[in-house]
Amino acid sequence: MLGFLQNLNGAPEQLKQVLNVGYLLIALGAILLLLGFLGCCGAMRESRCMLLTFFVIILIVFIAEVAGAILLLVFKGLIQNLINQLGVTVVQSIKMEYGNNKDVTDLWNATMNSMKCCGFNNYTDFTGSHFVQNTNLYPDQCCNGGLCKESNATAANVIGCYPALTKWIEGNSAVIIGVSLAIAILELVAMAVSMTLYCQIGGKLA
Repeated sequence: MLGFLQNLNGAPEQLKQVLNVGYLLIALGAILLLLGFLGCCGAMRESRCMLLTFFVIILIVFIAEVAGAILLLVFKGLIQNLINQLGVTVVQSIKMEYGNNKDVTDLWNATMNSMKCCGFNNYTDFTGSHFVQNTNLYPDQCCNGGLCKESNATAANVIGCYPALTKWIEGNSAVIIGVSLAIAILELVAMAVSMTLYCQIGGKLA
C-alpha cells in the first residue's frame, strides 16, 4: 500500500513526504520489538547491560514523545499553515488529476467512500476540474443520490474529508489523550522496574 501511494502518478510532493510516516511507524515497530527482547532477556538472564540499554532506549523514546507534544502545542499555528498549504496543493491535484488519472481517482473514491466525505474541503474542490468539465457532474459521494449536479451537491453539502478527519479527532480526543497517558505511564513503570532490577542485580554482584 505504501509503495502504491509513494509511486502514485500526479500525487503532490507534500503527500509523498507525509507517506514517509508509514515507514517511520514500521521502524518504530521494529524498535519496540527490540525493546521487548531486551527487557525480557535482561530480566530473565539478570543482565545489567540489557536492562540498562532497555532503560536508556525507553528514556529516549519518552523524552522524544514529550518534546513532540510540546512542539505540537508551541508550533500549532505553523502546523495549521502547513496543512493549509498542503490543502491548496491537494485541491490543485483534484482539479487536474481526478477523472484523468486512474490511481488518483481510485484513491479519492476509496477515501470519500470510507469517510463519507467529499473532496478535501467540500464539493467546490471539484468545481472547474477536468472531471466536472467532461461530465457536467460531481462525484457521487458529493450528493445523497441521483445525478450529482452542482445544485444537488450544493443542497447535500457533504462534509469535506479534512473537516471530517478533524471532527473525528476532536470527537475521540478523550480516547486519544487517555491512550497517550496510558502509554506514558507504562513507559515510566518500565523504566522504574528496569532500574530497580538493575540495582538489585548490582547489589547481588557486590
